[in-house]
Amino acid sequence: MSGPLDGVLVVDLTRALAGPHAAMMLGDLGARVIKVESPGSGDDSRGWGPPFVQPEGGDRESTYFLSANRNKESVTLDLKDDGDRELLRELVRRADVLLENFRPGTLARLGFGTEVLAELNPRLVTLSISGFGHDGPEGGRAGYDQIAQGEGGLMSLTGSGPDDPQKVGVPISDLLAGMYGAYGVVSALYERERTGRGTVVRTSLLSAVVGVHAYQGTAWTVGGQVNRAQGNHHPSITPYGLFHCQGGTVQLSCGSEGLWRRLCTEFGLDAEAPGMATNGERVGNREQVIELLERAFADISPEELLARLAGAGVPAGKVRSLDEVYAWGQTQSQGLLVDVEHATLGRVSLPGPPLRFFAAGPDGETETTRREHAAPPVLGSANEAVRAWLGG
Repeated sequence: MSGPLDGVLVVDLTRALAGPHAAMMLGDLGARVIKVESPGSGDDSRGWGPPFVQPEGGDRESTYFLSANRNKESVTLDLKDDGDRELLRELVRRADVLLENFRPGTLARLGFGTEVLAELNPRLVTLSISGFGHDGPEGGRAGYDQIAQGEGGLMSLTGSGPDDPQKVGVPISDLLAGMYGAYGVVSALYERERTGRGTVVRTSLLSAVVGVHAYQGTAWTVGGQVNRAQGNHHPSITPYGLFHCQGGTVQLSCGSEGLWRRLCTEFGLDAEAPGMATNGERVGNREQVIELLERAFADISPEELLARLAGAGVPAGKVRSLDEVYAWGQTQSQGLLVDVEHATLGRVSLPGPPLRFFAAGPDGETETTRREHAAPPVLGSANEAVRAWLGG
């Protein structure tokens, strides 16, 4: 129940979101994560808010920080201090993984460049996350999520139309860089079993955004077509998107001709009407398809419409607010809400890890997913314990 990375030691030098998210993913998998923070202020995100939560008589806590730092221990080190640098060197000697998201070159200037880390610990896996890459004509640029979303093309695909670029509602380039980084670390740990040596894994906010272009990318690289934002409807499948009905909205997807025919049968529409018979035709006549369906849905409430779509076997769903998502039994059944005991806030609920693990045997499956999680740490709360451990 301790996780597949039980026994792996991670030294987390990162701050803000991309790196901390990667480290939290490793911690969720059972690794021991020691988060190194600056004395006094700590991780930048400790000051990001509102919202803040402040217990009576205690220091305020940023909900932003709480989102990316469960299952970690906090140690404060001043990397310009000789004694603290020696403590970091000792951590590196013992570590399996080191994570950093300083601007390229910063860690080397602090005395912990790639060659130094390899000399201290040849088996060390290092994850380095930057804004736009560690080399290239614009390598070294500072990276911030929304800027990366724009520079990486994601905002041009998001919004109500081509003249309305919008960012994604969460810092998606940060989160994706963290996810790709954690994936790279696990791969490097596996490789180390074969080679006996560590390696350096590098990714960036730009790489993460371009890495999820998917069919939007090949529309250009192969098809020569530059897609633009077009609201809540799919560029290559119709109908697939958000539709208005009486007093609300419903999302539905017809990813096959069979689903299209089921939809038409349920609502008395002609699936073979001119310009409607195939997905290619419907994509070319998207606005007419949307108008046709919304006219058919005009007198149907969202609840009734969802029930009829489910009965017809057409994939559909509602648009939930976040409070509805976390109150939803399906969300809770997947372990996506976890309760932890915070040092100053007491019992709090956090969004949970998205992975579950099962052991398969002759008698069926047994879940081995980690169940107990540690709350995000108070700044420097592990100072004495970690220093005593290093001293020992």
